[in-house]
Amino acid sequence: MKKTLLLFLFLSTLVVQAQEYFPTNLGVKTTKNTTVAFTNAKIYVTPTQIIKNGTLLVKDGKVVSVGKNVKIPHGAKTVDLSGKTIYPSFIEVYSNFGVKTPKAAQNTSRVRQYEANRKGYYWNDHIRPETNALLNFSYDEKKAKDLLKAGFGVVNTHLEDGIIRGSGLLVALNSNSTDAYRIIDTKSAQYLSFKKSNMSRQAYPSSFMGKTALLRQVYMDAKWYESGNAKNKDLSLEALIANKNLVQIFDASGDNFRAIRADKVGDENGIQYSFVGSGHEYENIQEIKNMHATMIIPVDFRKAYDVSNPFLANQLELNDMRRWNQEPSNLAVLAKNNVNFTITTNSLKSVASFQKNIQKAIQYGLDETKALEALTTIPAKLLGKSSEIGTLQSGRYANFLIASGPLFDPATKIYENWVQGDKHVISEMNPIDASGEYTLSYTNKNLNLSISGTPGSQKGALKNGATKLKSKFSFKDNWVSITMNNQKDASKFIRFIGTLDANKNAFSGTVVDEYGNESSWTAIKKKSSKKKSSKKKSSKKKKSKTTTPVVVPITYPNVGYGFASKPKQETILFKNATVWTGEKEGILKNTDVLLKEGKIAQIGQNLRARGAKVIDATGKHLTAGIIDEHTHIALFDVNEGGQNSSAEVTEEDDINPNDMNIYRNLAGGVTSGQLLHGSANPIGGRSAIVKLKWGETADNMVYKNAPKFIKFALGENVKQSRYQNGVRFPQTRMGVEQVFTDYFQRAKEYDALKKSGKPYRKDLEMDVLAQILNKERFVTSHSYVQSEINMLMKVADKFNFNINTFTHILEGYKVADKMKAHGVGASTFSDWWAYKFEVNDAIPYNAAIMHDVGITVAINSDDREMSRRLNQEAAKTVKYGGMTELEAWKMVTINPAKLLHLDNRVGSIKVGKDADIVLWTDNPLSIYAKAQTTIIDGTVYFDLEQDLAKRVAVKKERSLLMNMMLNEKNNGGKVQAPKKNVKRENTCETEAFEIN
Repeated sequence: MKKTLLLFLFLSTLVVQAQEYFPTNLGVKTTKNTTVAFTNAKIYVTPTQIIKNGTLLVKDGKVVSVGKNVKIPHGAKTVDLSGKTIYPSFIEVYSNFGVKTPKAAQNTSRVRQYEANRKGYYWNDHIRPETNALLNFSYDEKKAKDLLKAGFGVVNTHLEDGIIRGSGLLVALNSNSTDAYRIIDTKSAQYLSFKKSNMSRQAYPSSFMGKTALLRQVYMDAKWYESGNAKNKDLSLEALIANKNLVQIFDASGDNFRAIRADKVGDENGIQYSFVGSGHEYENIQEIKNMHATMIIPVDFRKAYDVSNPFLANQLELNDMRRWNQEPSNLAVLAKNNVNFTITTNSLKSVASFQKNIQKAIQYGLDETKALEALTTIPAKLLGKSSEIGTLQSGRYANFLIASGPLFDPATKIYENWVQGDKHVISEMNPIDASGEYTLSYTNKNLNLSISGTPGSQKGALKNGATKLKSKFSFKDNWVSITMNNQKDASKFIRFIGTLDANKNAFSGTVVDEYGNESSWTAIKKKSSKKKSSKKKSSKKKKSKTTTPVVVPITYPNVGYGFASKPKQETILFKNATVWTGEKEGILKNTDVLLKEGKIAQIGQNLRARGAKVIDATGKHLTAGIIDEHTHIALFDVNEGGQNSSAEVTEEDDINPNDMNIYRNLAGGVTSGQLLHGSANPIGGRSAIVKLKWGETADNMVYKNAPKFIKFALGENVKQSRYQNGVRFPQTRMGVEQVFTDYFQRAKEYDALKKSGKPYRKDLEMDVLAQILNKERFVTSHSYVQSEINMLMKVADKFNFNINTFTHILEGYKVADKMKAHGVGASTFSDWWAYKFEVNDAIPYNAAIMHDVGITVAINSDDREMSRRLNQEAAKTVKYGGMTELEAWKMVTINPAKLLHLDNRVGSIKVGKDADIVLWTDNPLSIYAKAQTTIIDGTVYFDLEQDLAKRVAVKKERSLLMNMMLNEKNNGGKVQAPKKNVKRENTCETEAFEIN
């Protein structure tokens, strides 16, 4: 009710404001003269339209005209700005100015909330498009003052809460006015983010991929609602539909991958987001460029690290050191690549550092005109307000800065910031220089007054003879104020106030002594004894040459051991290798293999190929690349555990191509992997099947046209055995079975409706489960004990589909015959057992027993360390079960390829298959074997010699950057303590980090 009343009052005030005349009972009404002519100034009408010695005519808060020959109306106030420059005021696109972010909801019970706590709104509390920033707005004088000092005249603000946050508010920073006038737009944009609402503890979504999936579902639901088929009223969806034509601003700060993923969601729904960026766009500049989005870039450049202690410095990662060096060049890189961007103060601890950081970006290559555009015309265009703000063309708001010179010059002062025709003084425009030595006289006493410093911020000191007196001095607008402590009693004060005469030679005024007695005082300037030189003094300070700082080059990825340039596909001929084909041919001695155009082109002896890179493989072993059927490397999150089914999420939204474990896996001969969802819930998310292309984008790592997979889970994890106060269903193994039965029955009914041709609400989760029923998606299930293995096969039989793979499957040896009959494969550990209660019956012979029954068996890792030693894990099956070397090797190559239905492309050395090849220094099952060269699609992604060279390069670069940081510290620059990035290593049980 209160918010509604506030809105009514605001709108009523707007109506009153629009009236030109209205009655008054307060006496004689006078009209304020609001016409001001600013003359003889250098005027930036736009960043590229500049007028020298021009006139800016302003009336009633708007620009009337601007030019060299502007006719000044009779009675207008004239301000001579000779030697001064006028610029349009800046526009802040992303802010929470005047709108308080709600505090996080308290969880006193420590029990997770799974249902929404609102009725009549969307089923997920973190979707809040109905939020209206106007109802939460209160003009913040203190923040406004800081922003005005930094050069801003307009702020676009919003309530910083939720995944979809509702509409924003465009506000002029006119501290001399009222909200009714300074609020330019009450629905300026719609805001989104990957941060959940503080006003709800609803558990879902708990991961980045969950938030991405939720956004997809929201847009689908909005289309369904707009079609008129929805049965229930939903205020959130109504607001989302109403806001769809607003500018869509997405907070994707933190890393570039959030913006890249969100952009895909936007593309899927015909929405072009503008993104609050990370400040590291230079690392993924081509992907950022391909988004065609306006980027809103922060300039919170990190301080240098204090590396004076070598032991603490060793914990710094190269990427963090590089970012200190590279971040200031980000804006220049964006400009060079024609990426449209504006600049935000968001994330700065102090707005006071904004100008300094822009100056630093210019020093690192940003063009000054581009900087001005990014703060004026570009944000105005983004907000659809080019006809009102951003320039000083006729009809625009009179939002402008008066500066002493070039705006981004460190020596330039901003004197005034006019907003909507109202003046806000930042610093004195024409300060009086009162420097000199004066004789201050009062009540028969004489003191020496010394005034020095820069005009506008001068300091004064009093002396009685040679004794310095304790005092405070202020000189502003030609008024001087001095408070002096009594020499005998410091608790008593003598106060002087007065003015400087027109000749700037004498002060005079009133003095009040410590007893309250008033009298007059004077301060007469002493004549200088120094003779003025006839020659002009040459400035001692020479202008330092502006040199662009050294910026270390980025690599792909921009971490240690990245490539200077992305590696390219080659034609490669291996000569005289021992070739482990993985096919019926077995192991071939002294054999050549030709790789061409990313494929295995020829296998034989005495092969030749013009222009090929020839590698002598004599005494070495050539194999297909290892395939890890079950891994969690290269993922930001593993689990979306906010619901007992998360079939709607996909790990393809969650790939981290910068994960160093990719490189380490390549060093272990691994070329492909299935990046699986974890085991937080019975029905997990969809997997990503990737090639470990170090230095490539996430999308370019994913197999094209790969079979579709999803992760299920059974046992302790999903029934939350180790959770305290767990309330999510299921809590028992019986409940786990019921989850599968219930969801597949719902999916069956959903699929029938979908196929009927009748209208239906598209549901991502049900779509995925229906794909399983239609045998379009394969199931990999986390499993341990035989009872549950049997249970899931029975559920699958009931709904007429097959489980594709049981992973872990440490009791598989007990039910191998039933698994064979069902047609399911196994992906297991070689010798893990007794690490939790469920695996007490595990045995190292498990893989061999299942293999002997006729099941396709793979050895997987589920662990970032084990994944780079899978060749040795496969070797263990020779010891435990008597497998032949060739059959053991198949367990990490062709067998996982078969389980992933990719055996027609990878897993063995056969003409026509993908050139995913590893050259080993020794028998690949040996503990002494090293992957000498690892090749994917005919491109070398790891090489031992290259690795050694990279180690030297990393050491050299670390030394260079540390010396640069030591210089920064020694030259007085601010530094920060080294920080160690403690990285979470993902497993099945890893819970997602909450982004907020």
